[in-house]
Amino acid sequence: MLKALHWWADLLDSRFRVPGTNIRFGIDPLLSLIPGLGDLASPVFALVLITHALQLQVPHVIVARMAINALVDAAIGCVPIAGNVGDVFWRANTANLALLERHARPGQSPSRRDYVFVFTIAGLFGLLLIIPVVVGIWLSLMLGRALWQWLAA
Repeated sequence: MLKALHWWADLLDSRFRVPGTNIRFGIDPLLSLIPGLGDLASPVFALVLITHALQLQVPHVIVARMAINALVDAAIGCVPIAGNVGDVFWRANTANLALLERHARPGQSPSRRDYVFVFTIAGLFGLLLIIPVVVGIWLSLMLGRALWQWLAA
């Protein structure tokens, strides 16, 4: 199974090289040029990797880190044109496969760095969710106050 996962990760992330450079890329940025369908290849493979990690009882913090890598990859891929360039440099599939191999039982325990990474991203995501709520409440209060003043006048 790992041999097949390596083959797919390499195909998606780093099979080809830009001539005259050390920059490697796979078919992921090329597939993402196909509207709709192309953006599914990497997330589907990420789901396969995460499912395999769960079957191998990889620690949950590592599975969370793999999911975050996949989400960042999906977010990068959503940006037209720049996302294709970003896919060349953000190789989530290769990173997730390395995490899977390193932490599959019996494997390495999650490091403090893994926990810091997951909790930092979770905290940033929480802030991204809270900021629009706070701004919405503030705007509602300001509009309510302006409306009250207009009605009272």
